Amino acid sequence: MTTNSRVGRLDDLLAEGVSGRTVLVRSDLNVPLDGSTITDDGRIRASVPTLAALRGAGARVVVTAHLGRPKGGPDPKFSLAPVAARLGELLGADVTLADHGEAARTAVSGLADGGVVLLENIRFDPRETSKDDGERAELARELAALTGEDGAFVSDGFGVVHRKQASVYEVAQELPAYAGGLVLAEVEVLRRLTESPQRPYAVVLGGSKVSDKLAVIEALLPKVDALLVGGGMCFTFLAAQGYGVGDSLLERDQVDTCRTLLETGKIVLPSDVVVADDFSAEAKTQTVAADSIPDGWKGLDIGPDSVAAFAQVLGGAATVFWNGPMGVFELAPFAEGTRGVARAIVDSGAYSVVGGGDSAAAVRALDLPEDGFSHISTGGGASLEYLEGKTLPGIAVLES
Repeated sequence: MTTNSRVGRLDDLLAEGVSGRTVLVRSDLNVPLDGSTITDDGRIRASVPTLAALRGAGARVVVTAHLGRPKGGPDPKFSLAPVAARLGELLGADVTLADHGEAARTAVSGLADGGVVLLENIRFDPRETSKDDGERAELARELAALTGEDGAFVSDGFGVVHRKQASVYEVAQELPAYAGGLVLAEVEVLRRLTESPQRPYAVVLGGSKVSDKLAVIEALLPKVDALLVGGGMCFTFLAAQGYGVGDSLLERDQVDTCRTLLETGKIVLPSDVVVADDFSAEAKTQTVAADSIPDGWKGLDIGPDSVAAFAQVLGGAATVFWNGPMGVFELAPFAEGTRGVARAIVDSGAYSVVGGGDSAAAVRALDLPEDGFSHISTGGGASLEYLEGKTLPGIAVLES
């Protein structure tokens, strides 16, 4: 999606007029739960502007979304009930949660102008994620039928646009389709990173496995000035340098690949790491040089010298993209690497993009200033696939 693409936009739909019309919106409301308690409502908050704009214009809004990965049928622990309650609080309106089928048809038919129905977890229906095109198309037709003759579809769940699923892809072929404000903003940010980043351009990558990030590393290396690597994935790079990594996470089948990537001279690795004798908040810990990890110990965070070195690079950057924590930030003894690097990004004054997923969660969990970053994405996987140069089905269908 570019600024010159033929895709319809939310503003176009609002200009046409939506009062009294039923509009189906695909949002990304896949938030983390502790039982029935939402622990990070960032994605819900990000969905509000598009929904509020439609409500304010008199649309009858039907929202579809997923939560987690239910196994092909309804599962109470993946119900969107807590999400419906929180969405209602943020919208300042009642949000009716409706099961699929007759319950959904009844709820939608009773909507007043400006009313909102949230359909229960779309992944409770196995056709949503089916490999069979016909099954997905059948579900999409059922969703489209809820909107009536003058209905419309708004794609506003950026976190799912890399998925060819019924509520993302096929439904956009059944109804007049428009890109929501969130999707438009996300794509514009990523386009800026891929087409015209101001230099120096630094990327910070973390997370568990090199294999999960290999494609994006290979795509980004020719385009960036520095690529800083932390998290569990850094230990495979350290092993590629010939260092012992103790019991740290190691992908032996990726060592040769990492050795080749290091030859670019753009990759910056930790010089020290925080190691522990167990994977727990109560473990014994010590900070050691990256080339001196003791046998039987596992690296769970980057150390203070590494944070300082990364901060020096980031301080000179004009553009920064960050995806993946530097350590197991959920456990207090291993949170300082992520906190320190995040603060360095904020302090850099660079145009900074947080690539969703665990990185966005860390910003909120560690009480970092969200407005200190230029953009916090709602879609980690979608962001990475865009930067890899892949076609995102949920975007491509809007442009077709």
